Amino acid sequence: MIAILLNDNSFEQDIRELLMAYYPGEGFSHSEEDSSQAFLVVRGERSENPGTENETGTERPTENLFRITLMPGGAGDAREEELSDAVSADFSCRTEAKNAVKRMLYGLLRRRTGRELPWGTLTGIRPTKIAMTKFSEGWNEEQIRRYMKETYYTSDGKIELSLDVAGRERSLLSTIDYQNGYSLYVGIPFCPTTCLYCSFTSFPIGKWEGRTGLYLEALFREMEYTANRMKGRQLSTVYFGGGTPTSLSPSDLDLLLCRLENLFPLNHTREITVEAGRPDSITKEKLAVLRRHGITRISINPQTMKQETLDLIGRRHTVEQVRETYRMAREMGFDNINMDLIVGLPEETIDDVRCTMEAVRELMPDSLTVHSLAIKRAARLNTQKELYGGLHIVNTQDMIDLTARFAREMGLSPYYLYRQKNMAGNFENVGYAAPGKECLYNILIMEEQQTIVGCGAGTTTKVLFPEQNRIERAENVKEVEQYISRTDEMIGRKERLLSALCGE
Repeated sequence: MIAILLNDNSFEQDIRELLMAYYPGEGFSHSEEDSSQAFLVVRGERSENPGTENETGTERPTENLFRITLMPGGAGDAREEELSDAVSADFSCRTEAKNAVKRMLYGLLRRRTGRELPWGTLTGIRPTKIAMTKFSEGWNEEQIRRYMKETYYTSDGKIELSLDVAGRERSLLSTIDYQNGYSLYVGIPFCPTTCLYCSFTSFPIGKWEGRTGLYLEALFREMEYTANRMKGRQLSTVYFGGGTPTSLSPSDLDLLLCRLENLFPLNHTREITVEAGRPDSITKEKLAVLRRHGITRISINPQTMKQETLDLIGRRHTVEQVRETYRMAREMGFDNINMDLIVGLPEETIDDVRCTMEAVRELMPDSLTVHSLAIKRAARLNTQKELYGGLHIVNTQDMIDLTARFAREMGLSPYYLYRQKNMAGNFENVGYAAPGKECLYNILIMEEQQTIVGCGAGTTTKVLFPEQNRIERAENVKEVEQYISRTDEMIGRKERLLSALCGE
């Protein structure tokens, strides 16, 4: 545990997030009493030196100081050196002050651990947004490189990745209608089983056998409301996620896609993606339904091609099933197949990652999304530490570089990236794709440049108000029974935002 003791909480979140980057999975306390239980105590003190008159009679402005001290707690190594530093900043500009405080803390943590982070002080989930914003302001690449290096201490490799992805995103999004367009996310909160690392809204499909119609009935009401409210606007992309949508039966899938086609005009829709993520949820009958409805992109996600790891993380399918379902989809005519992988899975080494990449290269998917393992609070890896706390979890730059090299050899280029808290190795998630096979929805959801309406349990609606350059959100409840009984409430949450968007 880490104790964070501040006399001013203005930068508490920023300090905590940078500590999380250095010490993923650690808990935090803000109580002096708990410092005896902590291995590290972080003290932060903000002070002001009032302005004084100098020899020429000119008043010197007030000096704002923020001092951070790192010291071993009661559960730490008493031989650890106490480290301290202070920074003077203009606290009237929060962004500048925040960055100054984080740079100071980063310097202390670098001295304490002997480690640099690949993204430096950046803890947000959208690093490409910096490059995208600066490009829109007329900055060139060299100016952006210098800014990211000096402001955030970002490594050269991550700066180049950000610039590469940002340039590709700008090109792909240049034809999207932000003012009148929107995207639709449909959540299917069912899976064959729940993976060890999963924190998404997902419930075992077996417990809903014979009752999925209740969920679909509620979902259709929300979709109908959305179609009516957004009438006259272009639907750019549709994404069926979850969960695993292909956990549904072929008849339920057919019913769902028929309802989409009946409710929404799809003549301007650029792509429709269905997460067929779990190979043990895919059948020839289900793929036939997706083909009949013109689904343009699917995901078949192994996460790893090491059988022992699949067994450990609770994915009840085999490596051979991954190959079989992928080849079946190809034979049935699917020409845009994505595969998701996770680097940093328990007990995996760089040799395991290499074997996975070699197996994936044999299949040659059209896109590849490489995730760095992030251990969320709701995941069993975190909630059941007594069972899984001893597992060896490691992610390194060499592993990340290995996946990037294989992607390049497969003709795939990075087109979007995002980050999460508590990621193994403090790295990133990167989407690679062959030319023309990129997923526009993935870019839109990350860059927050278009309204995205979420329907279903556990989904989020993000409404973009372009004139004010702001995003407002409406959350749906996660639990399926609650969603079914409170669908009108979920619609009401959207109505406040969407009516404002539509000028009513």
